[in-house]
Amino acid sequence: MLTRAAAASLMLAVGACSRSSSDQTVLRLWAMGREGEVVSQLIPAFEKANPQIKVEVQQIPWSAAHEKLLTAYVGDATPDIAMLGNTWVPEFAAVDALVPLDSLVASSTEAPKADYFPGIWNTNVVDGVTYGIPWYTDTRVIFYRTDLLAAAGYNTMPTTWADWRAAMVKIKSRMTARQYPLLIPITEWPPPVILGLQAGSTLLKDNGQYGAFHDPPFMKAFNFYVSLYHDGLAPELSGSEISNLYQEFERGNIAMYISGPWQIGEFTNRLPKNMQDKWMTAAMPGMDGPGVSLAGGASLSLFRRSTNKAAAWKLMEFLSRPDIQLQFYKLTGDLPARRAAWSDTSLANNKYAKAFRDQLERVEPTPQVPEWEQIATKVFEHGEEAVRGKKSVDRTLAELDGDVNSILEKRRYLMSLKKAASAGKVAIR
Repeated sequence: MLTRAAAASLMLAVGACSRSSSDQTVLRLWAMGREGEVVSQLIPAFEKANPQIKVEVQQIPWSAAHEKLLTAYVGDATPDIAMLGNTWVPEFAAVDALVPLDSLVASSTEAPKADYFPGIWNTNVVDGVTYGIPWYTDTRVIFYRTDLLAAAGYNTMPTTWADWRAAMVKIKSRMTARQYPLLIPITEWPPPVILGLQAGSTLLKDNGQYGAFHDPPFMKAFNFYVSLYHDGLAPELSGSEISNLYQEFERGNIAMYISGPWQIGEFTNRLPKNMQDKWMTAAMPGMDGPGVSLAGGASLSLFRRSTNKAAAWKLMEFLSRPDIQLQFYKLTGDLPARRAAWSDTSLANNKYAKAFRDQLERVEPTPQVPEWEQIATKVFEHGEEAVRGKKSVDRTLAELDGDVNSILEKRRYLMSLKKAASAGKVAIR
């Protein structure tokens, strides 16, 4: 692990870093998808302010990114900095690939922890240690037809489960049999997980060693989730069975849809002009009031094998500045992780973004275990069977916990070794 003295030394002059033949420090930054293309436009300003540093950006498709990072780790060829999806941070922290950042953050004026949304920040914290700096944020809110909600007697989106359900029942009463108040594709795991978090479920228990899906909090949420389908308020459709979401929304065949910030641009561009004043966004309703949603997005992490850590941290601070995050937002539509960036008129006056700003104050990360992506797949696989009536809720969640416990078997074994080692009973080699 990086000692405090070593961490502090990262803040020394960049001259201590390794240099290229041209006496420049060369940093390698890996970024995925569209973000990987766009970040190159931000780098010239950094290099102009730091002429002793040259940044090489490698854009990687999301489909290949995870495997490429793992291959780089095994081959001792990791970049200095990489953009990591929030659910990847625990995995790379578990193999000791990342530099702990707490001491650097504590002395930084460019990346103050207090200016980040707490739930987003916590996606980078594993066992109390920070391994990433949020770069952009993502969460889920409701996109809805304002006119259909108003026709049912509601001027604003309800904030509790009971009122939300009552509104859906009223909307359904004005619809045909093939129209639905809410669309939740049964192959998406975020909606049932969000409802579980709202009901107080921890999703996993005993320090992430066992599933908690059969426990009362998640069971209550899952019953609510399944009832939406069984009572005809949501169609039993997978994502592949929905031919054109925007067309169905325009036709009034669906009134509400749970999704993320990328849909602001999609709804704006895909819906006709006469529909632009008939849709809005709203934060998620909760059990007894405004509810939590998922903390998502991507972060910047510093790899332990970097020989240019001081320069790399300087770049991470630069990309964390509110003005740079605003530029990034305008180029990509990705929501800033810094609260300060949201005071800019481009966001403050965006009526569709306001629900996201509200929701970001109430977000929670998924369990910080490397196995989460496997677990998430099991959530929708089992959930689909319950929605289609193939299994009861009780049996579904019991079997889900069984699969999750099998996935976590190695974690329990490693934690038992760690516990024994701390007690002096065994040495871990």
